[in-house]
Amino acid sequence: MSQRTAAALLAVLTLTVTLGPIHAGAQTAQSEEMLRRAKSKVQPTYPELARKMNITGTVKIEVVVAPNGTVKGARVVGGHPVLANAALDAAKKWRFEPASGESSGVIDFKFEPR
Repeated sequence: MSQRTAAALLAVLTLTVTLGPIHAGAQTAQSEEMLRRAKSKVQPTYPELARKMNITGTVKIEVVVAPNGTVKGARVVGGHPVLANAALDAAKKWRFEPASGESSGVIDFKFEPR
């Protein structure tokens, strides 16, 4: 992939992410392979234990998206363990635009108390 193509792709992803809702639990899809736009995003539930312990941070979930746009697989690749399951559950419910083949990428879920 050329630098120009990578820069254009990054600009499109940035615009897509920037135009989405920004609040506690906001998430972004960030990967050069993730060319599909999310049709529906599910916000993670802020775990009560994390709220009581005042835990904040970002959880990174790697997703594999099937051709029909459903999440075929998801796994935690970074973040606080208390927040990980909530992010994983939310990522599995995301839906993407259909495509001719599978794609993969990383979704960042940011947890901050309101």
